[in-house]
Amino acid sequence: MEKKIERAARRVRHELKFRLLQVSAVKHVTPRLLCVTLKGDDLEGFASAAHDDHIKVFFPGPGQERPVVPTPGPNGMVFPEGQPRPPARDYTPRRYDASAGELDIEFALHGDGPAAEWAEQARVGQYLGIGGPRGSFVMEGDFDGYLLVGDETALPAIARRLEELPAGAPVRVVAEVENAQEEQVFETRAEVQVTWLHRQGARAGDPGLLTAAVAALPKPAGDWYAWVAAESGVAKRVRQVLVENWQVPKEWIKAAGYWKQGAAATHDRHED
Repeated sequence: MEKKIERAARRVRHELKFRLLQVSAVKHVTPRLLCVTLKGDDLEGFASAAHDDHIKVFFPGPGQERPVVPTPGPNGMVFPEGQPRPPARDYTPRRYDASAGELDIEFALHGDGPAAEWAEQARVGQYLGIGGPRGSFVMEGDFDGYLLVGDETALPAIARRLEELPAGAPVRVVAEVENAQEEQVFETRAEVQVTWLHRQGARAGDPGLLTAAVAALPKPAGDWYAWVAAESGVAKRVRQVLVENWQVPKEWIKAAGYWKQGAAATHDRHED
């Protein structure tokens, strides 16, 4: 008889490494979501154990062909003296294929900043630096169902999670995007029901759409695990709804702010 794994969160640590990689392919997942494939000898040994891991992506500065990539130090990143620090942002490792030596990262094409500006002109042959992931947060054990909630910034992690879930697992996805053109078909063996929410020109980061949609969901039977990622204030509001309406134990909710109104390069985790 197969032993049932007790539900528990486990932190997996990885050796901190920084890599210089080259773009080998660029393709649109949707009109506003771009998939960039990276390759290079530095990719050997890359590890990512959880669907919502994040890596630090380093972009070339003005006039640079390659970004300045740091080295690990006793207190974190060490940059070469006399050179400006490169622009950097956190992203989800969407797909890693060790046999092919490929790493996919998906970029939402909206807003300003170094990541969006680089992605708008991305082409084969360019270089990016990546660091990490430093660790993975792995939830062990099966649940009766899974709820995945987020905006465009969460879609790479949601898509990866759906690919990794076991066959037949019940899943509800609530995803906010700009319009119907941004909907995508997820590859999965799970039993998935997706609710797409369209802003249709409304401001991204308004809590109304996601919060109302999650609040309207009937509480499912059994024990469900909830994962939420969106604008920081939105993720916090959705988490509160799940605690109050679904009575989900707080240790079975992971809510993160993947971005924040009026701030750059943020990554908030909401917990008590």
